[in-house]
Amino acid sequence: MQSNNLDHELERIAQARHHDPFSVLGKHHEQDLDLVRVFLPQADEVTIVEGNVRLERIPDTDLFEWRGTPGTVPDRYHLVWSDSAQHEHIVHDPYSFPPQLRDFDLHLFSEGRHRHAYRILGAHVHAVDEVTGILFAVWAPNAERVSVVGEFNHWDGRRHPMRVRGGSGVWELFIPDLEPGNLYKYEIRNRESGEILLKTDPYAQAFEVRPSTASIIACPTRYGWGDQVWMEQRPSRDWQHTPMSVYEVHLGSWQRGPEGEFLGYRQLAESLVNYVREMGFTHIELLPITEHPYDPSWGYQATGYFAPTSRYGTADDFRYFIDVCHQNDIGVLLDWVPAHFPKDAHGLARFDGTPLYEHADPRLGEHLDWSTLIYNFGRNEVMNFLLSSAVFWLEEMHIDGLRVDAVASILYLDYSREEGEWVPNRYGGRENLEALDFLRELNVVMHEEQPGILMVAEESTSWPQVSRPTWTGGLGFDMKWNMGWMNDTLEYMSEDPLYRRYHQGKLTFSMLYAFTENFMLPFSHDEVVHGKQSMLNKMPGDEWQRFANLRALYTYMFCHPGKKLLFMGTEFGQGQEWNSTQVLDWYVLEYPYHQGVQRLVKNLNELYRELPALHHYEFDWRGFEWIDCNDADNSVLSFVRRSDDQFVVVVVNLTPQPHHGYRIGVPEAGLYREIFNSDSEFYSGSNMGNAGGTLIAEELPWMDKSYSISLTLPPLAAVILQPEQDV
Repeated sequence: MQSNNLDHELERIAQARHHDPFSVLGKHHEQDLDLVRVFLPQADEVTIVEGNVRLERIPDTDLFEWRGTPGTVPDRYHLVWSDSAQHEHIVHDPYSFPPQLRDFDLHLFSEGRHRHAYRILGAHVHAVDEVTGILFAVWAPNAERVSVVGEFNHWDGRRHPMRVRGGSGVWELFIPDLEPGNLYKYEIRNRESGEILLKTDPYAQAFEVRPSTASIIACPTRYGWGDQVWMEQRPSRDWQHTPMSVYEVHLGSWQRGPEGEFLGYRQLAESLVNYVREMGFTHIELLPITEHPYDPSWGYQATGYFAPTSRYGTADDFRYFIDVCHQNDIGVLLDWVPAHFPKDAHGLARFDGTPLYEHADPRLGEHLDWSTLIYNFGRNEVMNFLLSSAVFWLEEMHIDGLRVDAVASILYLDYSREEGEWVPNRYGGRENLEALDFLRELNVVMHEEQPGILMVAEESTSWPQVSRPTWTGGLGFDMKWNMGWMNDTLEYMSEDPLYRRYHQGKLTFSMLYAFTENFMLPFSHDEVVHGKQSMLNKMPGDEWQRFANLRALYTYMFCHPGKKLLFMGTEFGQGQEWNSTQVLDWYVLEYPYHQGVQRLVKNLNELYRELPALHHYEFDWRGFEWIDCNDADNSVLSFVRRSDDQFVVVVVNLTPQPHHGYRIGVPEAGLYREIFNSDSEFYSGSNMGNAGGTLIAEELPWMDKSYSISLTLPPLAAVILQPEQDV
């Protein structure tokens, strides 16, 4: 290497601007001699242990060199150096090791087809020639230089610059002798502007507790799973024809410790799991627990897509939580957010000094409503980042499915934008074609990698075939949240019962499209925040009527086709809106009305699980039949739910006026018994109804049925009847 050129290369090393430090540092062969060169800013003296070779300082620099007879220094050697405080350090030279990432892995990643990219990118315990350390890898294609910085090098970006792997844009460095538990970040210098950025690792599997933002080198898991039976059965579960009642939870505000502290994953594995089991829910859905810096975002502005938030414990603590759920026959869904990410300087935003994960054009790359950035789904590496995140949670953490957040915002280029604020696709349309490809690939990959898991879309528009296979043109989700049913139902229930007769269509409209998708019926966190009021206080009337309305609403929900979801607190009629900074108002369970709602939800879960008529055909017309949907004057609905060998009759009265001698048609002759009544005194109702006796189906045609029965409809209540031979 010519002297002037060498001086330039050494200067770039000293200034932390070199894109290929391995070409300068480490061991080389020059002019029939071996050369070892190191850069150690804190060092006074440097010696190579093997051969007891002392390096000479290059004048006026922190570079040290040795030249000598070939073979004197082995390929892997230790450096011993002392600093100004006379502390001695001994380490392997990281620049004596060859590249570690396989070309094939880099090729798959560049094509967006590496389903386990989290195994090669990030920070991992690694061994080379029996030397153990940490292998770091990060994608930053527009960087001039990337360094690993941390406590181990005093956060000095000159100490551990990485090597770039050709045109892949991936930088790697094996740091020998480094151990898990160390804090680290990446220091990135942009190639064009020279801007220096300090970034957390997008693929990190552990983080500091906020407000600190460093990544942590994660220990390889040693967790011993105990859910083998659950996992073996998962691929063969017939989820379409079995009950699914989901309890949606924000872990930070469900319950807290005596000093207001967060409960840990292991504490929640006992208290939350016991509660969910006792209440009869089949699944827990967690609001995002991917690492996030800002508590009030509820986890929806994630910065760590491969790490359970450290607020509640470690990754193995989280594994324990999932394990306990499974051992108690409770599935776990994770709210997962591929639609957008926050602008925090330490995160993905302008990761290498350029719009890398996001679009450069704010009309494509920014959510104005949420002040967040939108993923560029057209980049293979970005798509691979998200795909491998989804695989990580399902495979490494045994999560049973993902609820994919804000799918509508992903699908539409003009989502929440005015004219001129969005860019049409190549055909002039509003559909995000790259995002469509991503969602379809996501669902195909997830079902191939983990058969039996569930992919659920929060999609609020009429986009067709969301829950239909990709090979028919669908998006490939298993289910879709029925936001139309939710909005129409809550609007109806908010009406004064005096005027409900004019809005009957809001309740009946859902059955015009109920089987066009596989629907989940959600009363989620979004409906009890931001001034929308609690579920209880959406209901009109005095206190008794509000509770009666709520009980009737939940009974109607559990009898309507579709899987069920309730947000925490709604199951006992919390009066206040949900506040993520406070725990739920558990104290209200001292009062009978709230006890009654909680008891009702528990019994509905039990009934829903026990009766195939209520769950076997939730996505199929064979499971539903109107008896009468036209009695708007009395605000009464009646219908049949059925399985292959069982049926029940459901009648809902949504006025405070009881109806005695109310006649409905029924499918068969015989005796019928009231098996559920939301107005029962057991639920703090008025105890009006048909309990204690049987109802005889007369051979009196009514409502297009050959038989009919006369019954009492309690006020603001729903009753469920079953033929006596099936009771």
